[in-house]
Amino acid sequence: MNRCLYPALAGAVLVATLSQPVYAQPDWSQVEIKTTKVAAGIFILEGAGGNIGVSAGDDGVVLIDDQFAPLSDKIRAAVAKVSDQPIRFLLNTHWHSDHTGGNENFGQADTLLVAHDNVRKRLKAGGLVDFFQTDNPPAPDAALPVVTFDQSVTFHLNGGEIHAFHVPPAHTDGDSVIHFRGSNVVHMGDLYFNGMYPFIDYSSGGSIDGMIAAADKVLAMIDGDTRIIPGHGPLSNREELAAYAEMLRGVRAAVAPLVEAGKSLEEVIAAKPTAAFDETWAKGFIPADGFTKIVYNTLKQ
Repeated sequence: MNRCLYPALAGAVLVATLSQPVYAQPDWSQVEIKTTKVAAGIFILEGAGGNIGVSAGDDGVVLIDDQFAPLSDKIRAAVAKVSDQPIRFLLNTHWHSDHTGGNENFGQADTLLVAHDNVRKRLKAGGLVDFFQTDNPPAPDAALPVVTFDQSVTFHLNGGEIHAFHVPPAHTDGDSVIHFRGSNVVHMGDLYFNGMYPFIDYSSGGSIDGMIAAADKVLAMIDGDTRIIPGHGPLSNREELAAYAEMLRGVRAAVAPLVEAGKSLEEVIAAKPTAAFDETWAKGFIPADGFTKIVYNTLKQ
């Protein structure tokens, strides 16, 4: 898939699946899964929804996220091109449907589902995503993580370690970063939207301060050669993540004084606090005014 078109398609799919039913569902038959090798035995799969990470080796396959249920067979076919081993584990970076939509399909096929404690809780309960005004139904039992963790978990597979660790509430309250130790690769889930304003789900505990802290935490543990798989957008690196973190800080610094002054959401949006960043970052499915609303709401909380 052309990377220039990817943010638009990803946004259309996310809006169609997370927002009100007035939006048409995408034509899943037209979605192609693009596979890119990131490091030895590590791949990124891009299709519709969140980017998928893959660890493939003699011990089996580990998937990081699984996009949407209608794409499960295409995802399996893409994995089969890089490994003849079974998909043993599936790790969700957070609970949103563009990262967990295939859980039921993979869970029923004897793949062990793993995630942070709060991912299982939110999938099991369902609930409102306020920004998109959509009420998500509870997930079926087969879609729920079987193994959950509080702070971290490590998989010792394929000649290395896959270390997942929880960060304080950022995109949601159940976010995990996955570090492929030894391969110098990190999957950040939706803590990182490369090249665009991020969606922060404040109704699921997310916050702008948490997003900044998560980006800084990853920046402190990587180097200039690290490959970063973002939740959305193309494969990235430390320099691009640093620019993203500076954008988050800059927008927060512009919105916070307006919130502290008691300005209404409409007044804050009218002040255009993101103007200095829009040319570079307002290219995804969250427009400038939408990101202002998100930051305003997280600071009000």
